[in-house]
Amino acid sequence: MSKTTSQSNPNIMNRVRGPRGMSGPVLKAKDPKGTIKRIWLFMGRQKAALIASILFVLLSTLLGLLAPYMIGVVIDEYIIPKDIAGTLKFLALLAAVYVATAIFTWLQTFMMVRVSLHTIRTLRQDLFDKFQTLSLKFFDKRTHGDLMSRVTNDIDSLNNALAQSVIQILSSILMIVGVGIAMFSLNWVLAIVTLLVIPIMIFTTKKLITYSSSHFIKRQRDLGELNGFIEESISGNEVIRLFGKEEKMNNHFSEVNSRLRQSAMAADTVSGFLGPVNNFINNLGLGLVIATGAVMTINDLATIGIIAAFVTYSRQFFRPINQLSNLLNMFQSAIAGAERVFEIMDETPDLLDKKDAIVVDSLKGDVEFSHVGFGYDEGKEVLKNIHFQVKSGETVALVGPTGSGKTTIINLLMRFYDVTAGELKVDGQDIRDYQLSSLRKKIGVVLQDTFLFTGTIMENIRYGRLEATDAEVVEAAKMASAHQYIKHLPEGYHTQITSGGSNLSQGQRQLLAIARAILADSDILIFDEATSSIDTNTEIEIQKGITRLTAGQTSFIIAHRLKTIENADRILVINQGEVIESGTHEELMQKKGFYFDMYDSQFNLRGKAASSS
Repeated sequence: MSKTTSQSNPNIMNRVRGPRGMSGPVLKAKDPKGTIKRIWLFMGRQKAALIASILFVLLSTLLGLLAPYMIGVVIDEYIIPKDIAGTLKFLALLAAVYVATAIFTWLQTFMMVRVSLHTIRTLRQDLFDKFQTLSLKFFDKRTHGDLMSRVTNDIDSLNNALAQSVIQILSSILMIVGVGIAMFSLNWVLAIVTLLVIPIMIFTTKKLITYSSSHFIKRQRDLGELNGFIEESISGNEVIRLFGKEEKMNNHFSEVNSRLRQSAMAADTVSGFLGPVNNFINNLGLGLVIATGAVMTINDLATIGIIAAFVTYSRQFFRPINQLSNLLNMFQSAIAGAERVFEIMDETPDLLDKKDAIVVDSLKGDVEFSHVGFGYDEGKEVLKNIHFQVKSGETVALVGPTGSGKTTIINLLMRFYDVTAGELKVDGQDIRDYQLSSLRKKIGVVLQDTFLFTGTIMENIRYGRLEATDAEVVEAAKMASAHQYIKHLPEGYHTQITSGGSNLSQGQRQLLAIARAILADSDILIFDEATSSIDTNTEIEIQKGITRLTAGQTSFIIAHRLKTIENADRILVINQGEVIESGTHEELMQKKGFYFDMYDSQFNLRGKAASSS
């Protein structure tokens, strides 16, 4: 149910550009350690697979450490003494070690992918569930594209990091520690020479990571903004073409796209320095080891086998360090995305059930607005001292100028928002005392802007009551006068609806929405301009169906076409957030007040009276 123009966010371009502040100063990660801890808690739910993966890491690391030692032994004990038979046997054993290492490495990756996919599935599900608990107030302030970006791009970024990085980080750390111990066991002098370049590597890595961190966060934000713009551009394509704004939208897309390119370029360029810089430092360290080893060998302080083992160990030592620096780059993007996801998950729903909330089985339909005040934004009052009572079974019409507050009254009754002043009661009970989900199940709504899901016509009508039979769906369609056009479609009730119902006319979509509400068999009914896009002949049939539907049930009808609500039990005239008149059609016409002027503007009563006289 959409708010009227005067109650919506100030500027459509602000909505297209995304949430306020998105293109402002870049924010650094608020709590990277806390984010990593929360990710780990999600991963911890897959304990068995995680433990198995860690076990395979340990085995592959131990075998990886064993291989260089074996190379040194085969050189000193078999190759230099020219023992060919012994060399061949030892090489076969070495080959077996390498094969086993490869198998355990594959197994650790396989198990970690399972952990990652299960973790991401749980995280994505929790995020989607969170969306269902948040009120319209939350969605009013954010673009759909940005929220979609958090569910897709940000979570995918985290998925890539978990699947490819976590186990590699553990493996790299174990390898660094293991190689360090092995090197000091073989020759402490060469070990110290190997470690000389580590401070240089740590310093450069830390500087580059710190500098690139803000760029990764900016890239994720720019990506969310671009997705938001694309989503609204596609959804509003018809309006864009209608007003000839293609060029303006293209220019704005180019601007946002360029901003994303710049932030992505900055992030990737800075992080791209890590690989080459660390490779240079790695080769520098390797050169120092070879030079020192050569001098020690000449002076009989080391054997050729030990030097060969050290060359292999030094490569194994620097390779995981290089990997860690590259993996940290990936984590910059993943943590930035995860923070955006957790930002949504940490949102506190402003509409919560009380601990002892009343579960609604049925409603009589008594409704009371007692001096209700409300504003979408703090300090901007939309409804002022709204006070009226509706008895069970009454049909009440809400009329008034655009932006007067009619839809806001319905929003409060559906409890999309809570009142900011006064009290709203249903069946004599404060509406906040009811369980939210059970309350809404008892209120049927036909919106002005009909939304249909991708699927068949039968499935869309059945959305009103999922357990309904096909016969009940058809009967609801007949009551809504939708059956006549449905049966002439190529596949009838099994016709597929595409992209929000774009293959149906606006009037046909509204007929389906009315059928859906009829099928729901609710205790309170709300019609928000339900017949605004339906031709006169169909409207007559619809009115008959609505009359049958609303018999004995409390109903609220918002209408601009005043002819459709002449038979309402009561008409409330809303203007500038206040009820200024109330009564039946005849009573309001006799008053010759605001309602009479509205009616006259539609049917020109004064002009007809003057011409007849």
